Amino acid sequence: MSEKSIEGNGKAFLVILLPLSFLIIFLVATWRILLAAIVLVIAFRLWQEYQWQQWTKRVNPIFHQLVRENQGKLTPMDLAIRGNFPGTTAKRYLDTKAQEFGASIVNSEDDNQYYYFITGSILGNILDSSEPVKQLPAQPVTKTARSLLAPPPPIAQEEEPETEAPPQPTHNEVTRTLEKQLVFGSLIQSELAKRLNVYSSTVYKRRNDPEFPEWSRSRDPDGIAWSYSEKTKEFFPLEE
Repeated sequence: MSEKSIEGNGKAFLVILLPLSFLIIFLVATWRILLAAIVLVIAFRLWQEYQWQQWTKRVNPIFHQLVRENQGKLTPMDLAIRGNFPGTTAKRYLDTKAQEFGASIVNSEDDNQYYYFITGSILGNILDSSEPVKQLPAQPVTKTARSLLAPPPPIAQEEEPETEAPPQPTHNEVTRTLEKQLVFGSLIQSELAKRLNVYSSTVYKRRNDPEFPEWSRSRDPDGIAWSYSEKTKEFFPLEE
């Protein structure tokens, strides 16, 4: 290696070493002052942040009221006029709230910024206004009036079998002789009901009544008393 290259490297090293040495000496001599300055700056920034948080708590009610009154649309001027503080402070406050609530910031043509804060009530009003109004089909007035003035439909009432008039038998049924009816020596419930000119349910209700023979005699066309057999489920004439 030549002497010129060694001399050039030595000069370059000195150029770097001398400023670094002065910096080290300066830091060693003034580190206490620098540390105190850093602590003061950090404390001042924390104090400013605390003051800002306290100030925002006082401004929050004004902000909430403006959001309700303006349907979520605000400008820094609106907040500055209502709160009586500088516009830069109002803009910083709205920027913080926009970041917190995810509001939209729109720049208008007149170089103003609009902040849109969407609440539940505002969103509901937007959705209600966007839905088409459903029109009910028109109904004829005459039909509605007639339906309102029409008398109520009659209510079907259950009538007791005893009080109803039984179906009238035909002439052939009345004149049919007892011998023809008693082909098998007895009558079933429906046949006896026709002979007594009553409903079959009436015979069913009275069949176990001790007074059934006298009751059947009073209704029988030939004055015959009848009795009921639980074993055969049939009705037999009583011999006098």
